[in-house]
Amino acid sequence: MDKQDLSEFEVGYNIPAKPGMAEQDIQTPCLMIDLDVLEENLDKMQAHADRMGVRLRVHGKMHKSADIAKMQIERGACGICCQKVSEAEAFVRAGIKDVLVSNQVRDAAKIDRLAQLPKLGARTLCCVDDIANVADLSRAAQKHGTEIEVLVEIDCGAGRCGVTTSDEVVEIARAVDAADGLKFSGIQAYQGAMQHMDLYEDRKAKIDIAVAMVRDAVEALAGEGLECDIIGGGGTGSYYFEGNSGVYNELQCGSYAFMDADYGRILDKDGKPISETEFASSLFLLTSVMSHAKADKAVVDAGLKAQSVDSGLPKVSGIEGVEYVKCSDEHGVIADPDGKLAINDKIKLIPGHCDPTCNVHDWYVGVRGGVVESLIPVTARGLAY
Repeated sequence: MDKQDLSEFEVGYNIPAKPGMAEQDIQTPCLMIDLDVLEENLDKMQAHADRMGVRLRVHGKMHKSADIAKMQIERGACGICCQKVSEAEAFVRAGIKDVLVSNQVRDAAKIDRLAQLPKLGARTLCCVDDIANVADLSRAAQKHGTEIEVLVEIDCGAGRCGVTTSDEVVEIARAVDAADGLKFSGIQAYQGAMQHMDLYEDRKAKIDIAVAMVRDAVEALAGEGLECDIIGGGGTGSYYFEGNSGVYNELQCGSYAFMDADYGRILDKDGKPISETEFASSLFLLTSVMSHAKADKAVVDAGLKAQSVDSGLPKVSGIEGVEYVKCSDEHGVIADPDGKLAINDKIKLIPGHCDPTCNVHDWYVGVRGGVVESLIPVTARGLAY
């Protein structure tokens, strides 16, 4: 097909929809955002942060979209987090000016790229949990005449990166403070292992331990004359604990904007799902029925290549009595015992895990009132280096 002919085949060839199109005509499988719900979720979280008197640094690794990050910053977010240098590069080049790589950066080439981001006018931060990393970051910053801000990461229960004692925090912070091209800016203390615990009381017990660790580290740093601009952590399943702790001053929530089936199951302090009381689902994997050869099963076009099922299968939204029960590469099977579904019916699925699902799509289709309003690029789609 000649390039000049592509415009006639844009929908379905390289984009799933166009503004003004009816929701029913969107090509599937694709990610669809209910813009009204998204905006309500963004407003709610920013209001929570404002009420608690803490900053909100939203996690861009969830949606990987500069456009959505800008919506969050317009509402008051101080900046974004991401997990990879390549993500940070994509966000900075798209105009985001305050970016924390909430992860370790150890490879020499990646450190060199990180050190160049301030040249684009962006405040650039990363995490460190090994004193040997300090010299590498310092050399790169000096080479490029830039400044990298550093947070010392504490393992406060997730069992991944981070040091576990206040003495280690102080040792690394002092090294950063003495290093040319670097600035000690505080502590990274995200308790990720408890975010999806169903019970509010179980999550609180884990965060109480984290808060005690962080408080001790902050006091130890203050004793050395080292002040923390950022004491960051918190997620969709715990932000109220960190935000009201009197210790944390920055939240790093991400999934609240979209929600997914896994987060939707966790319970608030009254034992109700947070998807009913706090943040509603705004992101859907839109799929179409392609076969109903079996009377009790509908086969849809969203399988493994359109989503991640590491946190469970997606949940069918808005249709009672049907259930997404299994999937293969290109197919999803929906149990339909009452024959409610027909060929070409559009079905909205709530992804089991939004982050890796978003990472395999190029576009979000923004819908308001059943009509396509916008196409939103997934700016950092697939970037993992």
